[in-house]
Amino acid sequence: MPVVFDSRKIYYRSPFGAVEQGTKIHLRILIPKSEHAQKAELCVKYDYDYNWMFTKLLWCGNFDESTEIWECDFTPDRVGLYWYGFKLTCPHGIRYVVPSDAYKKSSIEDSPGRSWQITCYKKGFDTPKWPVGGIMYQIFPDRFYYSGIEKKIDRTDYQRNNDWYALPQWQPNEKGEITNSDFFMGDLKGITLKLDYLENLGVSCIYLNPVFEAYSNHRYDTGNYSKIDPILGTEEDFKILCAEAKKRGIHVINDGVFSHTGSDSIYFNRNGKYGDGGAYRDKNSPYYSWYKFNDWPNNYNSWWGFYTLPEVIETDPAFNEYINGKEGIIKKWMQCGNSGWRLDVADELPDEFMEKLRKSVKEENPEAFIVGEVWEDASNKESYGARRKFLLGEQLDSVMNYVFRNAILDFCRGQNARYTMDAIMSVIENYPRPVLRVLMNSLSTHDTERALTVIAGEPLNGRDRKWQSETHLSQEQRMTGIKLLKVAVAMQYTLPGFPCVYYGDEAGMEGYRDPFNRCCYPWGKENKELIEWHKQLGDLRKSCSALWDGEFFNVYAEDRRLSYIRHDDRTSLYCTFNLYDHEVVIDPPPGYSDATAVLGSRLENGKLYVPPLSPAFILIELA
Repeated sequence: MPVVFDSRKIYYRSPFGAVEQGTKIHLRILIPKSEHAQKAELCVKYDYDYNWMFTKLLWCGNFDESTEIWECDFTPDRVGLYWYGFKLTCPHGIRYVVPSDAYKKSSIEDSPGRSWQITCYKKGFDTPKWPVGGIMYQIFPDRFYYSGIEKKIDRTDYQRNNDWYALPQWQPNEKGEITNSDFFMGDLKGITLKLDYLENLGVSCIYLNPVFEAYSNHRYDTGNYSKIDPILGTEEDFKILCAEAKKRGIHVINDGVFSHTGSDSIYFNRNGKYGDGGAYRDKNSPYYSWYKFNDWPNNYNSWWGFYTLPEVIETDPAFNEYINGKEGIIKKWMQCGNSGWRLDVADELPDEFMEKLRKSVKEENPEAFIVGEVWEDASNKESYGARRKFLLGEQLDSVMNYVFRNAILDFCRGQNARYTMDAIMSVIENYPRPVLRVLMNSLSTHDTERALTVIAGEPLNGRDRKWQSETHLSQEQRMTGIKLLKVAVAMQYTLPGFPCVYYGDEAGMEGYRDPFNRCCYPWGKENKELIEWHKQLGDLRKSCSALWDGEFFNVYAEDRRLSYIRHDDRTSLYCTFNLYDHEVVIDPPPGYSDATAVLGSRLENGKLYVPPLSPAFILIELA
């Protein structure tokens, strides 16, 4: 018996995936004759409406001796989400075609149940061209490279760590606080000195964790948005970094932390570092309206209860003008050479603020890139009681794709390939095509455990910092982990989107949570095999146009093996990943058996031989 409906197959729904406003969608269902359906209707509800819309399906003949074909068209005309299913009128009552499992296939039930999703995005929505086909590289500035150039630093309330290979400070002080006030002195000139290394990896974009003046080494407690932190260098150093990077075809984007500032900032100034001004010390401060005081000065809203991170009222006109205005922070740093912004905790920023930020960014440079931190499916994410509009054409260009990250790493840790493929397909189905081509696909970030630790180490399971500081991969774990990480990176580089390497992942860095995932890059102690693998994959991305914006086809996903094809009008790449502990021999899809095996893959007599814990690739040049 054929499937009644499958939203991920073009036979049932065309076109597949998110659609531009005004696009006609053709839908087809296959109804068992045993239902004796007298009428079939498409049931659609716009996300913000209470009422369902009904469209009759036409009977279009027999699929086979036991199945009928019913079809209709539907054209979403409003930007947003639509939810849909099918209603059958049968002699024995009303029946419903609904999603039956996590794979979006279907069953016929007596009650409506769940629905399928259509994402409809703004007509004309497009994203920057330059990230397409490229590679992003995330740098935590204090820990990447120290130029050796001493700087004039007025503050004395910090600890300088002279051992580059030491662990960051992880023990609390006498007050029981983790102050994040230890610095390894990595700087902007150090990044500039390593641009040749990044260019060699194929990097086309550097994402910098915060570089603005702040108290802490992570700098998410902004002290002054308009100044580079003196420990990192000067505004001129930033301009030079951007200019030298662009000579190599590398763009720079900054971390924008706009949901909160530091309490130790020119705006709030709790500790008096900035004189007598600031909202904490002066109700007449120009920054007072930025903050919500319940009882001035000590009772104020702060980010997740951290008193050192007072929350900003993003809709405050003065704050909006300061960040997004003609003379605002967004434009200032773009005029200094940056090519866009990563927005910290984007799901905590109001729509109004994000729309104004997008306008400011695109006015300065229509090709600038805006990527937001969202941990879940960003197409249907809800926060603060409302459906978010991140990807509909008026806010973000992209998001940090934690959905892919979790799917890939879980597959490497033993998850059945079916679940991994389902997570991948859910993103491809729900995200607009302009977003898909520039999705920020990371395996590690400053907020997660290192990928190598996740796939090869002992699970954290809530253990404390002392355990994390003392626990490292054994030699055997590391050897297995390197193999698995190569598989994970191969998926990261070949799935739709823009792979982002967290500094040092390519060199074999390991580590549990903050601060152990933020150790210094191991210059002189790198894993050369992993670095070479990243270079080879970078070269493949440059030469294989199918990886830039090609179609994605699910070929096989079962147990410990997963395969897919990326395809456009010039190239086609078959990708397969074997996580069994033995070699598998595969009959490639039609047309690939006499093509070119790449990246060390072995294709003999029409068979593809894939070693244990390994990927394999076959490339067809079409034009």
